[in-house]
Amino acid sequence: MTAVAVFDLDGTLIDTPRGIVATFTAVFDSMGLEWPDPAAVRATIGIPLERAFGQLLPDEPEDAQIDEAIRRHQRYFAELVLPRAGQLLFPGVVAGLAALRAQGVGLAVATSKFHAGADALLTAAGLRAEFDVVIGADQVTHPKPHPQTGLAVLSALRAVPEEAVMVGDTTHDLLMAKACGMRSIAVTYGVHGARQLRAAGATWLADTFDDVLAHLAAARRGRPAAPAW
Repeated sequence: MTAVAVFDLDGTLIDTPRGIVATFTAVFDSMGLEWPDPAAVRATIGIPLERAFGQLLPDEPEDAQIDEAIRRHQRYFAELVLPRAGQLLFPGVVAGLAALRAQGVGLAVATSKFHAGADALLTAAGLRAEFDVVIGADQVTHPKPHPQTGLAVLSALRAVPEEAVMVGDTTHDLLMAKACGMRSIAVTYGVHGARQLRAAGATWLADTFDDVLAHLAAARRGRPAAPAW
């Protein structure tokens, strides 16, 4: 039986990847640096900002430069993405989350965003009230794909891994779920493609949020839905 559904945020519930690329571009521009390759930025979605900027900033950036880049990122994200959050929701998310809550499923977010940023994005999108728990990268010592974020969610909801399913769009989500002992649903409409997600050990693949709901319903009934591949 599945009592808890744990969701990633960017690329899973909200279509923010293009906005994230624009935000990184604005940060680099404001710091007088050459714009990063959009593909390189997309490749960092799903990992904490300090790691992302550590990879994307030129040479070997010092901690102070990374901290400044993060501050600018938070400001530009608030300016460029938050005002459009409600328009960026993937189809079926609002009704689907409401249906899950009505069925008594505990809902949580496990994200590589800082908690304040995740909370602001969920609030701007009108989703914050749907979730019992939101765990961000700054609330754990080891963010995704380490299991600590997932374990923090389970602890907060007093749930065991067998009762939970992780829903995400990157291999980081799936590896965290596997390390926690959770099953996982990989959505193919986000950052990573089906081949990557399958290789990372997804229990199921979902092409739409309706597919996500179907897999969660089957898991609650104690039998798997047909795989999406």
